[in-house]
Amino acid sequence: QVQLVESGGGLVQAGGSLRLSCAASGRTFSSVATGWFRQAPGKERDFVGAISSNGGNTGYADSVKGRFTISRDNAKNTVYLQMNSLTPEDTAVYYCASRRETRPTDGSSWYYRNYDYDYWGQGTQVTVSS
Repeated sequence: QVQLVESGGGLVQAGGSLRLSCAASGRTFSSVATGWFRQAPGKERDFVGAISSNGGNTGYADSVKGRFTISRDNAKNTVYLQMNSLTPEDTAVYYCASRRETRPTDGSSWYYRNYDYDYWGQGTQVTVSS
């Protein structure tokens, strides 16, 4: 079992930056891909970005590409989401997610669908004011 805890959310003005962290328990965290998702009020949970187990590959939603960057420090069992040039449309609860190590893969190094992930954090609120 892997437990994920997000932190770093808060209130920021448009154009500002935040860095979210996702700290994981469990020694298998560093061997699986990790994703970030977000959910705005009244909307579905959407893919933000993901990173491969070794950090060598990343993928992003078009809406955040060029503004958000995912990285990971496996020695610290932590994945980060650096968010720059924030807009009010980025306001949401942000979740990190991890896969179960024993889950079969299709060869992909990262995943963008909710059902590709097995473990979820409790989320951290990001609010961007105009």
